[in-house]
Amino acid sequence: MFINLDNPIVERKTKTVYRDGDKTVKLFVENYSKADILNEALNQARVEEGTDLNIPKLIEVSKIDNRWALVFEHKDGETMAQMLENNPEKEEEILNKFVDIQLNILSKTVPLLNRMKEKYKRKINSLDITDNIRYELLQRLDGMKDHVKLCHGDFNPSNIVINEKGEVSILDWAHVTIGNASSDAANTYMQFIMDGKNDRAEKYLEIFSVKSGINKNLVQRWIPIVAASRKAKGIEEEKEILDRWLDVLDYT
Repeated sequence: MFINLDNPIVERKTKTVYRDGDKTVKLFVENYSKADILNEALNQARVEEGTDLNIPKLIEVSKIDNRWALVFEHKDGETMAQMLENNPEKEEEILNKFVDIQLNILSKTVPLLNRMKEKYKRKINSLDITDNIRYELLQRLDGMKDHVKLCHGDFNPSNIVINEKGEVSILDWAHVTIGNASSDAANTYMQFIMDGKNDRAEKYLEIFSVKSGINKNLVQRWIPIVAASRKAKGIEEEKEILDRWLDVLDYT
């Protein structure tokens, strides 16, 4: 398949995303893990085949100039991040819709996906942290209830696209697992915090708690675990703030 790389739309440390007509192409850096590429493709396919959610169809896994690429169906529309930026007076309304979409995802399950708690355990054990903090994090993780809800893993407004007809598309399933809804909410909360949107994070958490019936404290208990998982990515500019969230002794 010929792929046109003349129209980059997103650049990240490990990949660049391109628009090629009715396709979206994620082109990864050289030497990116083959296992991670194939795992992302498998996760995408399992959600696509195992739910009725509107997500971009995976078209192809290929190599371009010795770099792995994932080719997806392109989804037109405005992201919810753009909506929030362009309509600050409608923030609460947009966040309510945002949470409704998340709860719809969480109502599904795809049994063959990886389990969230096992993923977090691997991440925590990979970190260069004190034995005391590692022990406290693992103890907290072990005490969390085992659920099998479909957890997007990177549920943030930039991954939700709504077209002119009001149709919702959910992008980027690289981090999907099955697990506890409170953890997925904690991950979204943390994303707002890392983006410097502290007030929005609190509004989101309040709306999520009311709509889901999940006490905010249950979400907050996951935050140090989520911070540890995020720290494992090794993003230097996030290190200082994440370290402050890691001391689980500060949380009840």
